[in-house]
Amino acid sequence: MKKLRTAFVACSVTMAATLCPIAFAQDVKKPNIVLINMDNFGWGEPGFNGGGIIRGTATPNMDQLAAEGLRLTNFNVEAQCTPSRASLMSGRYGVRSGNHTIPLGGGVYGLTQWEVTIAEMLEEVGYYSAAYGKWHLGWSEGRYPTNQGFDEFYGIESVEQSIWPSQPESASSGFEPPVVMQGIKGEPASVAREWNLEYRARIDGDLTEKANDFIRRRAETGEPFFLYLPYTATHFPTLVHPEFEGATGNGVWADLLYQIDTYVGRITDTIDELGIADNTIVIFTADNGPEALTAGDSHVGMENMIQGTPGPWRGAAFTPFEGSLRVPFVARWPGRIPAGSASNEVVHMMDLFPTFAAFAGGTVPADRYIDGVDQSAFFLGEQQQSNRDGVIVYMGAEIYGAKYKNWKVTTKEVESPFSAAIEYPTPRLYNLLTDPQERQNLIFNYTWAVELTLAQIGEHLKTLEEYPPVPPGAPDPYTPSTK
Repeated sequence: MKKLRTAFVACSVTMAATLCPIAFAQDVKKPNIVLINMDNFGWGEPGFNGGGIIRGTATPNMDQLAAEGLRLTNFNVEAQCTPSRASLMSGRYGVRSGNHTIPLGGGVYGLTQWEVTIAEMLEEVGYYSAAYGKWHLGWSEGRYPTNQGFDEFYGIESVEQSIWPSQPESASSGFEPPVVMQGIKGEPASVAREWNLEYRARIDGDLTEKANDFIRRRAETGEPFFLYLPYTATHFPTLVHPEFEGATGNGVWADLLYQIDTYVGRITDTIDELGIADNTIVIFTADNGPEALTAGDSHVGMENMIQGTPGPWRGAAFTPFEGSLRVPFVARWPGRIPAGSASNEVVHMMDLFPTFAAFAGGTVPADRYIDGVDQSAFFLGEQQQSNRDGVIVYMGAEIYGAKYKNWKVTTKEVESPFSAAIEYPTPRLYNLLTDPQERQNLIFNYTWAVELTLAQIGEHLKTLEEYPPVPPGAPDPYTPSTK
């Protein structure tokens, strides 16, 4: 049987420190990296994926970014915000760092300081980093972005918390009101302001201004920088900055999409005007597919519980379907990443860690299991195939299935976070090319595809035995357990 080119065989754990930095990174100037990460933004929203005007407004800036770079139509994430962001920052499935689900029980959570983030990896090779926006990977001293390699940050824990101050029950409960935090590395984080519905509508505008100020400041130094810009749109509640209210004439959602596109344009315009575009990688993507909520009883009104579109795919966030796991992705690097290129090869959010390491001449940690694979040659057009064939489909700490190329096997499915999961006695197999809605079970027609796909799960489980996951809520200092 063909050996699978999966996430966990492309970069040997024992040899990662010496093999993962690639040669070309030593021969060129280290590129700046700007990573725009939307919140619950569906695959079908941007014009470059067939959205745009059919959603109420054109998206010329997003579309231009796609025209100038690489568009991936099969870019995968995890099914919830926290594990998706943990996989991005660490290059590991969220379950490995103890971040397999969003935190709902209070207390300490997030990335232990033992984890190595993208920012920490880049710091070792001379990068200065900033994070502006939603973090959701720990919200206490020791777990803020400035404790995880970032030099400065401004942002929030999560978006829906902005509703709390307007809820009388929350105000009278004695529950600590949510706040926007800020910080500089080496200093304790401090409260910047209240986090409420009034500011929820305005925050992405402030994040854009801070991001542009950061780009200008760092461009003057001539030293490489990493900007992580996790916007709050399009997470519930759907509120538009006053600058864009009524701008499209097509309602709240279209106004918000216009706002997002304008902000993306303001970032890329700054990069272009400063003359640093040729040495700056700009990535536009999202942490999850569209919101799992539907219109209903809400303190902020039904118009603010709009569900986005996953395009042709089935499902929304918090499900194991493609609408949850497949998000927009564009990468621009003029003169390096071929303009106007596109691919349906499988890539995962956690691949960005080793890929950035390759571009920057950084080192991937060798003392832990890294699930991400180096996609630098693929991004640069030096090879036509991705360095992975598939991914494991997690829902929380449970494995619900796996993908292998255009095949997908599920052993368990759930339609929304509010419905009961269905466990199947026999796995279901879908051909994602002919059945994007994942309705037609082909298991008895293509048993070879089932075997290839499920084989990934067995290999993955072996790595969890050899490298036990960090327990959820593990305190610092953390020392990994051994088998």
